[in-house]
Amino acid sequence: RNGWAVFSLNCCYFIFFFSPFSVDPAEQSLLNKLIRHNLVKNRNQVEVLQRDPNSPLFSVKTFEELRLKPQLLQGVYTMGFNRPSRIQENALPMMLAEPPQNLIAQSQSGTGKTAAFSLAMLSHVNPANKWTQCLCIAPTYELAVQIGHVIEQMGKFYPEVKLAYAVRGNRLLRGTTIQEHIVIGTPGTVLDWGLKLKFFDPKKIRVFVLDEADVMIATQGHQDQSIRIQRLLPKDCQMLLLSATFEDSVWSFAERIIPDPNIIKLKREEETLDTIKQFYVVCKEKEDKFSALCNIYGSLTIAQAMIFCQTRRMASWLSGQLSSEGHQVALLSGEMMVEQRAAVIERFREGKEKVLVTTNVCSRGIDVEQVSIVVNFDLPVGRDGNSDNETYLHRIGRTGRFGKKGFAFNMVDSQETMDLIHQIELHFDRKIVKLDTDDLDELEKMMN
Repeated sequence: RNGWAVFSLNCCYFIFFFSPFSVDPAEQSLLNKLIRHNLVKNRNQVEVLQRDPNSPLFSVKTFEELRLKPQLLQGVYTMGFNRPSRIQENALPMMLAEPPQNLIAQSQSGTGKTAAFSLAMLSHVNPANKWTQCLCIAPTYELAVQIGHVIEQMGKFYPEVKLAYAVRGNRLLRGTTIQEHIVIGTPGTVLDWGLKLKFFDPKKIRVFVLDEADVMIATQGHQDQSIRIQRLLPKDCQMLLLSATFEDSVWSFAERIIPDPNIIKLKREEETLDTIKQFYVVCKEKEDKFSALCNIYGSLTIAQAMIFCQTRRMASWLSGQLSSEGHQVALLSGEMMVEQRAAVIERFREGKEKVLVTTNVCSRGIDVEQVSIVVNFDLPVGRDGNSDNETYLHRIGRTGRFGKKGFAFNMVDSQETMDLIHQIELHFDRKIVKLDTDDLDELEKMMN
């Protein structure tokens, strides 16, 4: 485990084949849900913007403070939530408030947002009323089912509350009026159930949740369907919108669909760079990159590492090089099921493999405490040819996590790539230090 010799004999390498712009946002979101069984330790500060700035700002440190029904509190603890996450501390009091408060919340996967709005829906249901009272929509069948599983787990000790899935393949007889209290589904099917087939009465909905808003607007037709659903709901319906990212397009959509909201935002992640030492290595061509990579490993004690490539062609070449060196190379194809990808990532998290070589598909998806270095074999480039600063931040943010120091190495093989380094330095106001990997003494000195 110490150094390149033992490391190279015992590790497997994973190459993810994806083009730099082909990552499906719905698949990425599902992948994150599958690989995150516990809350991630999010270092982002939370910014709360209240609809009424004169109203006192409430937050909670324990679930007992929320005065939940005992059977729901039991469900929360059975799921492994010992105390609220940072997002839950601020969001749950708003979600459970009487009178109801609308909320727009930004939260990445793994921070407990699904559990939060699931708890809110379960809390607002009156089991004595045999009609649909809470409605949740998600962009895809798979995401809807995952959310439903959370609701089922949390409501395990509250069997009076019933759940129905408005998803493809779940056909009901015409003229049916469902008695399930919570309906979760995709926008098209939910719209059919409520408007066309009249399986439930939208005017009786008390809580409306729109999850994965950033994925929703990236899916053809879902944005218009979501707006049509929202217009069917009563004026006093509580409306909750959640999104992992808050680009301008997401904000515009959120403002159209959620009236008079409270807002919870994650502050920018730039502070994560304070724990990461960043270097660049000048290389003439890809063979030099590989040699530099080997020198880096020869000089460091590495727990786990992630290496990012920009294209499947480069990943294929790197796979061949590693194979020719006698290393075992495992290929993870983009054609594989999301569940299969999740299984491989889980093996990496468990330490069964030490290196993950990937494209942007994993830039946001993995929080592994043992990752000590990230290597940008290729720097991320946007469609305009300039540096993709957000992707760069997410990539190198895989190291330096949980309060530990991390190292990021960037391979530079042209003047164009050097220009990208300068753009990144300027954007984040951080110096990226030149490193000579042929000088092992200098390497060890700079690393220490």
